[in-house]
Parts: sequence; structure tokens; C-alpha cells
Amino acid sequence: MKVEWLCGAVPDGTRLFGCWSPDLRPSPMNGAAARLVPLLVLLAVLIAGLACSKQTPAPTSKAPVTVDPAVFSSEHPELFKTAKAETRALPTELTANGTVTPDVTRTIHVTSLGGGRVIELKVKLGDSVKKGQTLLVISSPDLAAAMADYQKAVADEVLSRKALDRAQLLYDRGAIAAKDLETAQDLEDKAKVDVSTSDQRVRVLGADPSHPSPLIALRAPVTGTIVEQNVAGFEGVKSLDNTPNLFTIADLSQVWVVCDVFENDLGDVHLGDAAEIRLNAFGDRAFHGKVADISRVLDPNTRAAKVRIVLANADGALRPGMFAVAQFRSRKMTDRVVIPATAIMRLHDKDWVFLREGEKNFRRAAVQADGLAPDGMQEIREGVKPGDEVVANALEFSSEVAEKKAESKQQ
Repeated sequence: MKVEWLCGAVPDGTRLFGCWSPDLRPSPMNGAAARLVPLLVLLAVLIAGLACSKQTPAPTSKAPVTVDPAVFSSEHPELFKTAKAETRALPTELTANGTVTPDVTRTIHVTSLGGGRVIELKVKLGDSVKKGQTLLVISSPDLAAAMADYQKAVADEVLSRKALDRAQLLYDRGAIAAKDLETAQDLEDKAKVDVSTSDQRVRVLGADPSHPSPLIALRAPVTGTIVEQNVAGFEGVKSLDNTPNLFTIADLSQVWVVCDVFENDLGDVHLGDAAEIRLNAFGDRAFHGKVADISRVLDPNTRAAKVRIVLANADGALRPGMFAVAQFRSRKMTDRVVIPATAIMRLHDKDWVFLREGEKNFRRAAVQADGLAPDGMQEIREGVKPGDEVVANALEFSSEVAEKKAESKQQ
């Protein structure tokens, strides 16, 4: 049987095929109809192709639409008050960490010039003491030896004085020569020197020559607070050259706050600049002072210089060792970008604001905030330019966005 192939194409370019066999011929009386069969078959194939092409459309190359998660829309933006970032001339501010330390010029290290053993400890670390108050008592062999030397010197001086009186009497009667009288006078003078020297030695060790005793009563040289103690009861006290100070007494009516200012920030700190000090112990109280000294040498490990602030401490609230945060305010004015402090929201250890984009859109942007400015304004280092419009209350706007998302999820 002979088969003939027929082909055609639809408008989208798809080629369609069909077949017809001339052996399947109808009878002679239907010859006109037989000639129409190939055309009918081809027409049926074309119609079927068009129907298939409509059911499976060709894929398009259009990219999917993405939504920026940092942009938020509001149907009623007029409900949220906005503010424009502005520029103000403000003093440069710098924050640094530090500690409270005693004023070195008001600090005394107490030591004993005589060695021995502590037999009585009368004060301890943190006690307030008065000038002349006994701190501890030491049984000292050094004092015993000094006292013995003093008593010997006194006895020798008594003997030499008697010898001088006798020589003077004999000289007046012509019984001795002048040189013998001069020798007696020399011995008396040397004996007096020995008495004076031994007397001073006993007093330096802390004892009274008129009350012989081997006990040293170590007394406070100044009025203040004991801020360091390196001795305990019944311990041995060595000689001065190989023992640390027994106590450190400081007058805490005036203290220092010593801060570490890094090398990159030293240009913003000057002598005489005002400083505000805040302590963890007194979070609602601020102490005010001025920069008294800036170290000329940097710490090689931290690359920071020591900056000293002097503070009055009449009530004793400032205690040595307290952690402090100092905020320096320079006398030099600099242009700064400021926005309301309420426009900043803290999230994930970063500061954020909502910048207005268009009529209904707001973009969340990260910023770097500096110190507080007057009138409840916040200085901005990066993230906002002068003239930018921000939501005045970032927390309120964020809460509204969160509620809107929750409602959309429920729907």
C-alpha cells in the first residue's frame, strides 16, 4: 500500500505532519469526494495543532519581582511625625573609661625604720586614721640596741663632765698644764655629740629616750584613710631596704580619675577641657572636673595615654578602685548632624532610623550615634545627611510595622 505524507505549519512556526494512502480509494461514483479526503485530513491536523499550541503557551523571560525588606509602607503616613536632620555647631565630645585613684600628692607610704615583730595591730585596710594615731606596735631589737647606745652615751657624758670639772679645778690651782684641761674639754664635747646622736636615733625609730623600751609604736604621719596594707599581726618586719611599705594612707578629700585615651582620640582632648564623670555606683549622679594632665608617653600595649582629672571628694563618695566613665567636652566647636534622640532605635547592637522615601515608604537605615546634644537631640556621625527626613519616634513606628505584619499573617 502506498502512503503519501502531508505537512503544514501553524502561525507560531510549529510544523505539523499527516499521511494518506491512495490505495484506500473509494468507488468511482464517489471520485469527487475522494479527492477531498487529503485536504480534509490536512485541515484536521492543522486544527489539532492550533488547539495544542493554545493549551501550552511558551514561557516568558520576565524576571521575578523582589521586595526590599528594609522598606516599609504605611497607608496613613501622616500619623507618624517626622523630623529633618539639621547641622549644629557643637563641642567635640569623647568618652573614655577610667578608674578612681588617690591623689598621689596627698598619699603617704608608712614604713618602719626598725625591724622586729608585730605584737599588736591596731588598724586595718579601709580605716580612717588621725595624725599621730598608733597603727601598730613592733618589738624591735634595733630599738633596743639604739636605746642601749643612748644610755651608754649619757653615762659617758656624765663621766666626762666630772672629769672636766676636776681638770678645771686643778688647772686653776696650777696643778696641771693647759693641755690637760683641753683634753678633758674635748672628751666632754665628744660625749655630748654621742648623746645627741643616740637620742636622735631613738626618736627616728619612734621611741622616747626618756622612756626606755624596745617597743616601737608606729604612728600615722597624716590624717586620712588606709588604702593599702601589707602587714598582719605577729609578722616579722624586716629592715627598711628589703621590705614594702606597711601601710599607705591617703587623704581622699580630693581624688583623681585616670582614663585611657587612645592615640586616635588624643587630638580631641586638651588641658583644661571640662569632663563629666559617671560611676556605676551612682548612675543618676554626675561629677564635674577638668583635665589636669595628659601623659606624654603612650602605653605600648594599648596605644593609649593616661589622662588625669582632679575631683573634689568632700563627702567621700568617690572610692579608690571604682570604675568610671569620663565624657570630655572640648572647647572647640564643630558642625555636627543632629536628629531627635527618639528617632533612634537600638536593635541587634546597632542604632537604626527610619528615613522617609516618597509619600508612603520608609527605609530602615543603620547609623552611628555620638553623644547627646542639648534639647534632647542626638549627634549622628554616619548614616544621615543634613536635610534627611526621619520618623521622630522610631519605636512607635517599629511597633506599628510589627502589628501590620502580624495581621497580614493571620489573614
